[in-house]
Amino acid sequence: MSKVLRVFVLVFFSLLVYSCDNGKTTETVFPAQATSAACVSSAIANQYVIQWEDGSYSVHKTEANIDDEAFRNTFIKDNLASIRHVDRDIRISIKQNSTSEVTQLENIATWGPVKIEAPAVWSQGIYGQGILVGIVDGMVDASHLQLQSNVLSVQQFNSETNNPNLNIHGTHVAGIIAADPSKGSVTGVAPSAKIVAGQFIGNDGGGSLGDAIVAMNYVASQGVKVINMSWGGAPCVQNLKSAVQDLSNKGILIVTASGNEGINSDYSPTYPAAFMLSNQINVAASTTDDYMIYFSNFGLKTVNIMAPGVNIYSTIPGNKIEALDGTSMAAPMVTGTAALIWSAFPNASSQQIKAAILGSVDTTRPGINVSTRGRINARKALDKLRSMLQ
Repeated sequence: MSKVLRVFVLVFFSLLVYSCDNGKTTETVFPAQATSAACVSSAIANQYVIQWEDGSYSVHKTEANIDDEAFRNTFIKDNLASIRHVDRDIRISIKQNSTSEVTQLENIATWGPVKIEAPAVWSQGIYGQGILVGIVDGMVDASHLQLQSNVLSVQQFNSETNNPNLNIHGTHVAGIIAADPSKGSVTGVAPSAKIVAGQFIGNDGGGSLGDAIVAMNYVASQGVKVINMSWGGAPCVQNLKSAVQDLSNKGILIVTASGNEGINSDYSPTYPAAFMLSNQINVAASTTDDYMIYFSNFGLKTVNIMAPGVNIYSTIPGNKIEALDGTSMAAPMVTGTAALIWSAFPNASSQQIKAAILGSVDTTRPGINVSTRGRINARKALDKLRSMLQ
């Protein structure tokens, strides 16, 4: 046997042994539970989320006549060595609550930032400057006068995300975080922070979790310190947890909305809200008098903190403002606070930012069913971070 042939045989059998030891098959990378009854109703036909061995993700669409078994025996089998995990893609939707659009500037409520004492931080010359924030959501209108100076990049991962009359959620979230008060009547919690947006929620209020994962990885690749995710998905997508865990492991702070079903997520979890990752803050919605609003999900284990989430005025497409309610509005209050205090101490870790926020809440009401028992306070969070680092 020639030397070249011996080397070839050795490599072949080494790979064969590794494959056997690894135990990876088309069934293990695309397990049966990915198509269980609990997920069928929200599954997107002929669409799959692929996690590759190099850590990247992609969304793969097949022809209508290709079922799951055929997909296993063709695409997955042909690419098995490069695939880590496959799930059926899942459709998610946003419950968007809207109050009346503002027509008179004197009626604008700024109670949210005031309640969390953001002005006390601004008075120290701290506005979120130098901090990059990721928003994974629907359309973010970068042409809005109050956002155009702070939105650095917008990437679209859904072909139907740009109807300004229908897709207002992402722009509203962006304004809560970083609206420029010199250009209009809304003041973001961190008005000098910069935004990178990954758009995946369509004009119909829904989107694909596969697209959400790709959008998350896009904003992370741009160097953001914190990512706001004001949406929820089905519990049957393993790739979603893996993707969010990867971001947490990289030291990115993940801020999620607890959800608007009015349920205890300790017992009926929704995701990504209830993943409880080390670099995650999960947010419930509070009222002007510091009660939790009736529609907010809660949980002493899975929800961390409350933030203003009722009658929140912010930017919407077309240089307008509007009031919305929801944990979707509460989450960016926390994201903005994280950006705000991070700008004072840019070398702080995400764990330190999280500890400062959760360790400085206002506890003005008894019986609040979140782990901190209270509502965020930006001034106290800055003081807490300062005491931790100095």
